[in-house]
Amino acid sequence: MDCRDPLVDERSTFGNWELDTILGKKGTDPVLLAADERKKRKRHLVKIRAKTADAVAEGLAKLREFYGAQFSQVFRTITCDNGSEFARLQEAVPEAKVYYAHPYAPWERGTNEKQNALVRYFIPKGTDMTNLSEEDVQCVEDWINTLPRKIIGYETPQERFDAALKNLRP
Repeated sequence: MDCRDPLVDERSTFGNWELDTILGKKGTDPVLLAADERKKRKRHLVKIRAKTADAVAEGLAKLREFYGAQFSQVFRTITCDNGSEFARLQEAVPEAKVYYAHPYAPWERGTNEKQNALVRYFIPKGTDMTNLSEEDVQCVEDWINTLPRKIIGYETPQERFDAALKNLRP
């Protein structure tokens, strides 16, 4: 974290993400991979089979497939915690610069922590995610991304993110 580009901290550039996993019922799988773009506040939720490095890599592969050729422009940096599920993150996303937050410093991934709390409105702690459908997960993601935010001029993260995507080179 000490070497993270100040532009990432300032939220002045697009393509800087925060990653975390959201657990359900203690000791059970699957879990949610949560990815948040720092500037636009866009959130992706991907249901992954477990809280492991392999499962996180599979979840990121789904996002890579979704963005196709634009992936490297959309995911420029990733900041995550020091969980073992992120141990091989640089291998999974070699084109992005990976930063690890300091232990016990959730403010270094503030967007991620705030939006995890929004997920808990729909998926409370202790929920068994086994029967959570892809449609359920998408519904929560859509709600978060279409919620107007004061911090971005009462626009929605989706509106801001879509505008940024239009400015990327093809």
